[in-house]
Amino acid sequence: MKAAGTGPAEAGPRSTLLVDKHATYIKSFSRLWDTPDKLEFVATEHFWMSGMYWGLSAMYLMGRLGDMDRDAILGWVMRCQHTNGGFGGSERNDPHLLYTLSAVQILALYDRLDDVDADKVAAYVAGLQRPDGSFAGDAWGEIDTRFTYCALLCLSILGRTAAINVPSALDFIAKCKNFDGGFGCTPGNESHAGQVFTCIGALSLANALHLVDRDLFCWWLCERQTKSGGLNGRPEKLQDVCYSWWCLSCLSILGRLHWIDRSALTTFILDCQDEEDGGISDRPDDMADVYHTFFGIAGLSLMGYPNLAAIDPTWALPVEVVERIKRRNEAAASASGK
Repeated sequence: MKAAGTGPAEAGPRSTLLVDKHATYIKSFSRLWDTPDKLEFVATEHFWMSGMYWGLSAMYLMGRLGDMDRDAILGWVMRCQHTNGGFGGSERNDPHLLYTLSAVQILALYDRLDDVDADKVAAYVAGLQRPDGSFAGDAWGEIDTRFTYCALLCLSILGRTAAINVPSALDFIAKCKNFDGGFGCTPGNESHAGQVFTCIGALSLANALHLVDRDLFCWWLCERQTKSGGLNGRPEKLQDVCYSWWCLSCLSILGRLHWIDRSALTTFILDCQDEEDGGISDRPDDMADVYHTFFGIAGLSLMGYPNLAAIDPTWALPVEVVERIKRRNEAAASASGK
């Protein structure tokens, strides 16, 4: 187990978070749907909705959400909804649980959840639950614990968790637990840091963290920290900035964030910044992308980096937004007499 560090990153050209650079970088990708002649349009269209969520969340954490064109973004999000209530990754893509969650998260960031019919979205999500409690991602039937988390979080935001069989969903997650304390995407699959977040997040949302072997599991997570300070997803794999979220969120949820060297991880994340064009990459000097930019900033937020808004490790949304959602749902429940 590695000792926790709390000191600042080492001095250098990337020793602080380049907020202005990252804000400019994210803003440049916020209107891809208007640029069909660009390579990025074709290569990334299928996951624009998640990309928009990553970018907007990063901007919120940096205090720069106001830089984005809110009305254009919200209009585009609603154009991606299908008649069955689900959302696609873009206007031309079929509905999927991943992008339905991202769309709902975007609406939550902007406090515009009233723009959707919550019951209709909930019906779409509930229709993807299988008899064994698992969830398919879409009509084609892929099963993955990611989708259980997406379902629970989406319905938690909308105040509609009663639409699904939560105990059955938890039973499926329990079957995905491994000897090392971690979880796989389906029963029998190896533990992976990205998958364990979705399982821990789902258990946290359902108040079922008693199903986790905390010390064993958190030891496995701490072993993901490499000599570089960065974290990997599985033993013997390279470190990657995205695991600054996947691992840290679980440690934060389970009260073991102090078990890793936070100073070394902070230095690693900052060293993955592009100091010329903005954005954060998976490893130092690789090409930046909005995915790693968000998860790098989210990891820094979890570690209390100065001047970043706090992010909730379970909901993957700013704490202020989560508190607003909970107040909204409590008011709705009170008004309905539930």
